[in-house]
Amino acid sequence: MRLGGTVCCGAPAEWEEKLTASGFRAVTAPFTCDTPREEIRRLLGICEKHDVMIAEVGVWRNLFDRTEGPANLDFAIRQLRLADKLGIPCCVNVAGTDSPVGWDAADPGNFSGEMYRRLVSSIRTIIDSANPKTAFYCLEPMPWMIPDSPDVTLQLMKDVDREQFAVHMDFVNMINCPRRFLDAEGFIEECFAKLGPYIKSTHLKDSRMDLMELTTVLHECSPGEGGLDFVRVLRIIDRYLPADAPVLLEHMSTFDEYRRAYDYVAAKAAEAGVGI
Repeated sequence: MRLGGTVCCGAPAEWEEKLTASGFRAVTAPFTCDTPREEIRRLLGICEKHDVMIAEVGVWRNLFDRTEGPANLDFAIRQLRLADKLGIPCCVNVAGTDSPVGWDAADPGNFSGEMYRRLVSSIRTIIDSANPKTAFYCLEPMPWMIPDSPDVTLQLMKDVDREQFAVHMDFVNMINCPRRFLDAEGFIEECFAKLGPYIKSTHLKDSRMDLMELTTVLHECSPGEGGLDFVRVLRIIDRYLPADAPVLLEHMSTFDEYRRAYDYVAAKAAEAGVGI
């Protein structure tokens, strides 16, 4: 696998310095469709020079925002076009919400039939408008949004009915209840067994469950700080994905945090006999 993550943006020279120090072989795109073309060209050259794959272009905007929704939809279309033009396999977003609370809010309406129909329609609009040939539009699963399980993902793919709609894998985001946490590796195996052929990018992190009398709280955390058995997890990923598939660490605040996570996963990969 190509293990990597996010390198914080800066001037291309500074970005290259951070990239080489990270050891990453895959990264999230350090640009958007609104970045000046010359800067994109320089950043692409840096990645080519160091044999680093740009694994995904992010949208990260709410398509159903009551004010910004149309603009956000247009941005998603342009991001997918950019990914297709540059040979980046995955353009990723979350489903979105009609909640006024926030762009990725946990809202009861997220699971309504009406929201599901709007989501299917929006995905079709994005793909049909961008008309990509090699890039795929994907949704990162969320604990409180569609898709939140492998079976829901497969049903959504069937209902969207577009070849360029594929899977972004974030199994920790789907570990959203004690049952899944307590059989985490079994659930992760299910995720990859059912969705493996459609996965274009994968996020890698850990999960921790805190017990509070008769209540539980689930936390995302850095690899090695939770309850996942990374030897087993990495073997699962290696079994179902191609050898050069991008697997990205995420949500760390500092370079040192990324470095520690990378070193931990690399050590577990060596223990598992998995090449990175």
